[in-house]
Amino acid sequence: MSVSDQDLILLEKKLLERQEKLEREKEDLEKEKQKLESKKEEYTEKLQKASGLTKEEAKQKLLEETEQKEAQVIAKIIKESEEEARRTADKKAREILIDSMRHGALNYIAEYTVSTVKIPDEEMKGRIIGKEGRNIRAFEQATGVDVDLDEEGIVRLSSFDQVRREVARRALEKLLKDTRVQPFRIEEIVEQTKKEVEKIMLEEGEWLAQEAGVFNVPVELLSILGRFKFRTSYGQNLIVHTLEETKIGVHIAQEVGADANIVRLGCLFHDIGKVVEGDGSHVKLGVELLKRFNIPEAIVNCVAEHHEDKPFSSIESVIVSIADAISGARPGARYEDYEEYAKRLKEMETLAKKYEGVEDAYAFEAGRELRVIINPGKLDDAQTTIVANKIREEVSSKLAVPGEVKVTAIREFRAVSTRSA
Repeated sequence: MSVSDQDLILLEKKLLERQEKLEREKEDLEKEKQKLESKKEEYTEKLQKASGLTKEEAKQKLLEETEQKEAQVIAKIIKESEEEARRTADKKAREILIDSMRHGALNYIAEYTVSTVKIPDEEMKGRIIGKEGRNIRAFEQATGVDVDLDEEGIVRLSSFDQVRREVARRALEKLLKDTRVQPFRIEEIVEQTKKEVEKIMLEEGEWLAQEAGVFNVPVELLSILGRFKFRTSYGQNLIVHTLEETKIGVHIAQEVGADANIVRLGCLFHDIGKVVEGDGSHVKLGVELLKRFNIPEAIVNCVAEHHEDKPFSSIESVIVSIADAISGARPGARYEDYEEYAKRLKEMETLAKKYEGVEDAYAFEAGRELRVIINPGKLDDAQTTIVANKIREEVSSKLAVPGEVKVTAIREFRAVSTRSA
């Protein structure tokens, strides 16, 4: 056997001895571990007996104490954050609104439209009137407007329907250039003009939707939106107002993290009821129209709530209402003769007071609501309802009040008894 083989045998022997030693140490460690576990359980039992708590109860108590301690820290942070928010909220809100108005500013101002047409001379005026007034009667019947020729050199066209009035204005201008002014020709020109105006309304509706960043709108709705071109509210053109409001609303939505698309469509459609025929307020008519076209509920709610006729259901509805108020209330946006406005409210109250059994009347909400105080000794409940309906009908027919008028009749009976000592 060589020396190298002896070395290998010795090395193997040493390795075996070391392995045996490690095994013994491992066994000793396991025994020590078991002893420690036993001691741990023993001490745990002693602690439970001393504190009167189980292991789970002690853990829960420790967690509760930690939560109480951390709650004070959290409450302090929340309080500091609230104080900081209060200090900066007004400033931040002003910054958002000012920036939104800057983004909503347009390159042109609201239009003040008047439906008048100039007549070159008395001869042309006579031709427009026709023999025994047949031409003017045919014109009024074809267009659905009232024609006033009393003022020299001017024809005034009156109608609550702005589209009809625009058709009449354009048709009259064509007739002034035409030598054949007769009933048949009048009807022919009016029909041609109606088609022209319908085409213009569709083009205007498409333009408005594109400028507002809205696409894939049904053609019927685009045509209705196009009527905004011929509709004003207190001197503010609806196309200008709608586009301005949309830009303001979208910017506010982006600043506060709301859904800008819902706000965009809510602003675009919010006043669509003003150009729809039917009974009720423009809010009610607009909601009914949008539901017929299956417009999403979130957008319909923006329209239904923009005058707070219903409680706000979302932050998007609030933004649409705010944007509408900003656009309508900014200096120069709308025009109203304040003397005429005050006169109209006074006339509403006077009209209501003339009815028997009415003690007093008050106009509210810019003339959209009339509250009537009834003498309970003169009218019963049924008579009160009848009087309220009569007042509403007379106010709607005799006074130029924008939108629907709500009449609230209040009949209250009080019995007071006193006895002196």
